[in-house]
Amino acid sequence: MGRFIVRRIGLALITLALLSVLVFIGTQLLPGDVGRRVLGPFATQESVDILNARLGTDRPLLVQYTDWIGGAVTGDLGDSITLARPVTELVGRALLNSAKLGALAFVIVVPLSILGGILAALRRGKLVDRIVTVGGLSATVIPEFVSGIILILVFAVTLGWLPGTASAPRGSGFLTQLRHLILPAMCLVLVLFGYIARITRAGVIEALEADYTRTAILKGLPRSIVIRREVLRNALLPTIAVVASQVGYLIGGLVIVETLFSYQGIGQLLVGAARNADFPLLAGGVLVVGAVFQVSMLLADLSYSWLNPRIRLGGSG
Repeated sequence: MGRFIVRRIGLALITLALLSVLVFIGTQLLPGDVGRRVLGPFATQESVDILNARLGTDRPLLVQYTDWIGGAVTGDLGDSITLARPVTELVGRALLNSAKLGALAFVIVVPLSILGGILAALRRGKLVDRIVTVGGLSATVIPEFVSGIILILVFAVTLGWLPGTASAPRGSGFLTQLRHLILPAMCLVLVLFGYIARITRAGVIEALEADYTRTAILKGLPRSIVIRREVLRNALLPTIAVVASQVGYLIGGLVIVETLFSYQGIGQLLVGAARNADFPLLAGGVLVVGAVFQVSMLLADLSYSWLNPRIRLGGSG
């Protein structure tokens, strides 16, 4: 098991190293001069050149990358050019906000979609199966901004049950913050439910038709025990990988939802950084999101290998 973990951590570090190169190169390709963006169109070229020299953006790209990645390894992502604050502080605050929204959506959608997929598989071809598969697929293909507008019009404007913004007043308690996050979380639930439920349904159907399930039934074991011990243990393996792959989306892919509900999360922060050509903030934010995604995939691999030791043994060979 230790060798398996070391192998997965090594792959994650290599992936992050490649991501850092791509992110740095990508930020350098953004149009616009950093000094000119900060000082404005009426500043003299001399002032712009002085600022670029102070910020270090006029140095060779290799030197800039070496300094940046060296600081990133020690937790120093530099300072935001436009906000004049440490990138680590800005990204940490935005990531915490996105994590709150993502965690609420995660807590709702994972058990709900797994339960829906299991029920659909156990009642294959019946009404419950059709409701879960057709309803889940229909909700998945609806863009977030469409479902979000509908939710706001129904629950915030018409019924007045929930606030139409995700940003709670400063100093609000847990329940108040939770109330503001319900509608944006439901947007994410609608997008993710169908996908996770379909994967779960397919896994359960495959496990129900497997030889080990038939053998357990022929031995006279009760159906509930067979489903719990044999079917679900094997059927949920692909679901774990799918759920883990959605963590990156829940953290870094919330741009539309955060914009629609006026929520200051990591998605909003990255969009603002790209719009203002704030290279340190953009690069640092993307790198942190990539690190979060790699951690989630590592945890998924560990869970996957625990449920199926063949994966662990095969990966350590």
